[in-house]
Amino acid sequence: MHIEAGVVAGAKMALSYATAAGVFAYTAKQTLSHIKENGIISLVIKSIIATMVVFSCFEILPHYPIGVSEVHLILGTTIYLIFGLAPAMIGLSLGLLIQGIFFAPFDLPQYGINVTTLLASIIALHYAAQKIIPQNIAYKDIDYKQLLKLSIIWEGSIVSWVAFWALYGQGFGAENLQNVLSFGSAYMGVVIVEPLVDLAVLAAVKALYSSKECSALFFNKRVCTVTA
Repeated sequence: MHIEAGVVAGAKMALSYATAAGVFAYTAKQTLSHIKENGIISLVIKSIIATMVVFSCFEILPHYPIGVSEVHLILGTTIYLIFGLAPAMIGLSLGLLIQGIFFAPFDLPQYGINVTTLLASIIALHYAAQKIIPQNIAYKDIDYKQLLKLSIIWEGSIVSWVAFWALYGQGFGAENLQNVLSFGSAYMGVVIVEPLVDLAVLAAVKALYSSKECSALFFNKRVCTVTA
């Protein structure tokens, strides 16, 4: 989902600064809400772990450029459901930033674009989860069908944002459309694999923690709920 350098350039970059400011403002709002409900220790612990997972997905797991962007396995759905919205947003932001600073400085000019893609997609996932999953249900009690729906929504949002940035930056010329289609086609592999990984993680948690009480894996009772 890393937009390639030059896809959006010049004055058009101003939009990425505006969208990044918007998603960061929403992140700050959710962060304050999380601290109020769960405490700052919960936020710090979960954000650190989420950042480590995101960074690992970006830098350690296989990834390759194709078309207008790069194909990554991000596991955004699982990160959101286990850690909650605010830690997930912080983890995505910091994981992307750390990767850019230390391993891919050529991506830093596109940080506003890429962080918008990630955070706007996790926000969309959050609102979808409120409709699909009953309130205050623990992660380990989520239904597989519910998780699969959310995973597809996450993947669809990522692809949609990448397509938007590419078309916004380069227009509807034949070459650009071909590049967008190439990325979309390649990303189908992620669309297939990532939901399977999400389901496998959920299945493992269900197998390990089958009791009604929230597991220590999620640090405390509030942390294990999807509304944390």
